[in-house]
Amino acid sequence: MRRHEWSLAWNVRGYDRGEASLLEASGYNPLVAALLASRGCGSPEKAADFLRDDLGILSDPFLLIDMDKAVARIRKAVASNEHVAVFGDYDVDGITSSCIVSRWFRSQGLRCETYIPERLTEGYGLSEEALRQLAEKGCTLVVTVDCGVTAPEQVKFGYSLGMDFVITDHHKCMDTLPRAEAVVDPHRHDCPYPFKGLAGVGVAFKLICALEGSDKFEEVMEQYGELAAIGTVADIMPVTGENRAIIKRGISVSRSGKGSIGLRALMNEIHLQPALLTDLDLSFSIVPRLNAAGRMGHVSLAYDLLMADDSESAGTLASKLCALNTARREVENRIYKEALEMLPENVDTPIVLADPGWHQGVSGIVASRLAERFGVPAVVISIENGEGRGSCRSCYGFSIYNALDSLKSLLGSYGGHALAAGMTLPEENIDSFRAALTEYYNALRSEGAQAELHIDFEADDLSLMTLENFEALTLTAPWGYGNPPARICVKNAVVEQIFSIGGDKHLKMRIKKGSSTADCIYFSMTVKELGLQPGSLCSLAFEPNINDFRGVRSAQLLVKDVIPSPVPVERDFDLCRLVVSGRADALSDEEKAHLLPDRIELAAVWRALVSKRGALSGQHAHVMSSLCAAAGIGRPGCVNVCICVLEELGLIKVKRDYNGHMDISVSESPAKKDLNNSGILRALKG
Repeated sequence: MRRHEWSLAWNVRGYDRGEASLLEASGYNPLVAALLASRGCGSPEKAADFLRDDLGILSDPFLLIDMDKAVARIRKAVASNEHVAVFGDYDVDGITSSCIVSRWFRSQGLRCETYIPERLTEGYGLSEEALRQLAEKGCTLVVTVDCGVTAPEQVKFGYSLGMDFVITDHHKCMDTLPRAEAVVDPHRHDCPYPFKGLAGVGVAFKLICALEGSDKFEEVMEQYGELAAIGTVADIMPVTGENRAIIKRGISVSRSGKGSIGLRALMNEIHLQPALLTDLDLSFSIVPRLNAAGRMGHVSLAYDLLMADDSESAGTLASKLCALNTARREVENRIYKEALEMLPENVDTPIVLADPGWHQGVSGIVASRLAERFGVPAVVISIENGEGRGSCRSCYGFSIYNALDSLKSLLGSYGGHALAAGMTLPEENIDSFRAALTEYYNALRSEGAQAELHIDFEADDLSLMTLENFEALTLTAPWGYGNPPARICVKNAVVEQIFSIGGDKHLKMRIKKGSSTADCIYFSMTVKELGLQPGSLCSLAFEPNINDFRGVRSAQLLVKDVIPSPVPVERDFDLCRLVVSGRADALSDEEKAHLLPDRIELAAVWRALVSKRGALSGQHAHVMSSLCAAAGIGRPGCVNVCICVLEELGLIKVKRDYNGHMDISVSESPAKKDLNNSGILRALKG
């Protein structure tokens, strides 16, 4: 089985069953109750507070420091009919932020320039050349969105050109803030705003709420909530508190058909029904296409689409954007294929790959795919004019930002966070960087560092894994950072079926525990790599998922990790031999309970034998595994006891040899037997 070398530990949170019962008594679905209890919402009051999505959860925007100054300066611009500018960023957070503020300015009748730098030619943030262009157009006020807080020198230059600045941002601040009319950022050290997780678009949304007044929150949500939701989802902000309300209410705007004409055109182009839109649609269908514009150097295409005010032009723009996204995928797939060809078959240290022909705009996606496939950090570097520009992605708790910080002597610049970062370095430093990152990684691994897979709780069996319960889980959506989808584990399940799909790139399997079964899908894992077969015992970590295939909905488990169950098979058989040979008194009570089958388990083994029709032949361990799978029992020793009991009662015949081979056949016309006559069962119960 393929397992990444960075040791992955399961951190199972668990929950208080009494709290879950209380939530069930209050009307919550059993699976929802277990999830809420595991996440610290074990009382009806806490659960209701967590699930709030009314606009009353939004804090007063004037709690953001300098919001009063920002509102005063913007109102002055409106009153004086100034020529204003909005300066944004090329990612989806920046694009949606730019759209919100630009729309509001234009609704006030102002001339508004919107400037979003191109990723490939200009890079992130304010630049002197861009500000000079805005000044030449006559702009007297620049409002930044999703940028600006780390650009004091550029803001100072803008003031020298005769422009004022209102900074709105959500990035961490430097020690020195830009000298502007207002700097609105919840991460300011002196900002008392209670919710620090706003995206750039969240800060822009709060600016409009402040400008419109607290009595118009509903109207602001109707007009701008959809864009705020998309930008928040795109920037992977915590889906809790205000963000959860913004996302959920923004999706409601889309579903009502009152949202952006451009977004409706995009949904139509990709065959999404607005009335059925979900947060997952935003994450996996809408956001990637909007992001493609910035990645491929055509950010204005996404901006123009979101600002479109007629269906015809919106349809044309949506078609162009989807074509651009197709081109992005082609470039991404080509680079990914080239990257795979550069790697050895077995990879267990960080991946650092570079090429002068690689498109910098898709390097982050390629790095993500490599990190996911091989379970190690990945850095993909494009080279131009002697400089490497790298996108870094990590996984399983390894902090790529800390790694870059420790290797900063080799870098030109770097930034980001634990799981994703960017950096530049001289081309001649790439080999040294690769070696140093590997050394850093191995040093942590040798210290026994373990990455963790966070799991909400362990399910006793599969009985709760039903379509009805999975549908009920949508109550806890939208999901994302800070509020991920439910992650559950089940231990010692039996693999009933396993087969490849998607050209042997993925696999499906059916598992059984007790009397319940569940269908599973495991992406980016092959049957050969997993190393399991029918009859194998394993523990699975998974997310509940609903498979909608041609209109037929069914429950399935989206597998995140599989561990072959540490079931001591040989020890089980040794214990069973003691029982059969009349030495059950040598077993502990716990060992007896582990081996003792109940009537349901005996019946399941009997039915499995009958279904085999005739002799069941093979090596002892293989036969037991096959019967475990057929009977749905994850204890080989228990199945072995069942065989011995059925043999003892004359219901089956068993032939064994010294080479571990056995033949089992069902007796002809077996008479009904009383289980109380079994000495083996009496010994185990004794």
